[in-house]
Order: sequence, then structure tokens, then C-alpha cells
Amino acid sequence: MTTVDPALDAAIRGNLGELATTMGIVLGDLTPVLVSADMPVAGNRQPYGLLHGGASAVLAETVGSIHAALVGPEGTLPVGIELSCTHHRSARDGMVHAESTPISTGRTLATLSIVVTDDTGRRCCTARLTCLFRPTG
Repeated sequence: MTTVDPALDAAIRGNLGELATTMGIVLGDLTPVLVSADMPVAGNRQPYGLLHGGASAVLAETVGSIHAALVGPEGTLPVGIELSCTHHRSARDGMVHAESTPISTGRTLATLSIVVTDDTGRRCCTARLTCLFRPTG
């Protein structure tokens, strides 16, 4: 599997942003073809004891945005312009795991597919994120 430059890897892992850090998101794979992350259910539940759907959306947008940054043109940053999430089931405990794979990447847009599963491998959420590449300068 193709990996990213070690310095870039360290920079991304060292700055996931305030929300991802607060939610306990930890990056796993970080490659142009796959970005993965894990997030605890504890601390991210809704009042009924289930993983909050918004937490799944944050996890999906986090891995998808990082993925878009890896595949985007040099001199650009991705900005999410559309996120859709279908929630199939919820988790009550343990961890959830997200994997982002590219659907389409180009000069101006990237669309990623993100699948969120529970500890038993059951699909909890299917998400799609589209990012627009904006010039950094």
C-alpha cells in the first residue's frame, strides 16, 4: 500500500483539530487509497445510550477531509461542500471504525465514500463527502 511522506503523516496526526480530539478520534491508515480512524462510543452517545448520529458524521467528515487533503492538487486545501450519512444501526459501546476510499478525485472536487462499522464489523453508517479544492494563497 502506498504511504504518505513521514513528515506529512506526523503533521496530520499531530493536528486533527479540536472537535476530532474532543471526540477521541485516532487515525489509523493514512494513504492516498485508504484513510481510516477509530472513535470511542463512550462520550459520543445521545440520551438513549446509542452512538449519536452526529458523532458518526463527524468521524466520516474527519477521515474524508483528511483523505481529500492527501489526494488534492498541490497548493489547495479541501473544503467540505456536501456530506450525506445513512445510519443503518447504532453502537452502544466499544469503538466505531471508519474507512474512506475515493469515489472520484479531480482538479476541483473529490468525492469520498466512508463506511463506519462497529467492533463486530457491522455497518453502522454509510457516508459520502464531497470536497472543493480551494487555493491556499
